[in-house]
Amino acid sequence: MNALGKKIRLLRHQKGWSQEDVAKRLDISIPAFSKIETGITDVNLSRLNQISKLFGLSLVQLLSTTDSEEEKQIQDEINELSKKLQTRETEVIELQKKVIDLYEQLHKKS
Repeated sequence: MNALGKKIRLLRHQKGWSQEDVAKRLDISIPAFSKIETGITDVNLSRLNQISKLFGLSLVQLLSTTDSEEEKQIQDEINELSKKLQTRETEVIELQKKVIDLYEQLHKKS
């Protein structure tokens, strides 16, 4: 299944529609719609426009392959890594302070 087919399938599921429901709305056969979802059939611009309108999206939104769930996971990972980086930076600063203190103690003895 290609990215566009996955997105169309996800949109269909979000609406609670069957393949038959969508096929009827697009005035095509169920097998023809199934081939669109599975990526077996290349979809022409006219059909893409029809599908985008059916789901209330612009053509650009339909063709955008970024999955919002995937985006959320990526953002969560970025946030987690940012927290880890902040922690490491704090640790580095503390270690630098210790090195400076040790250096000053060494030179006071000399």
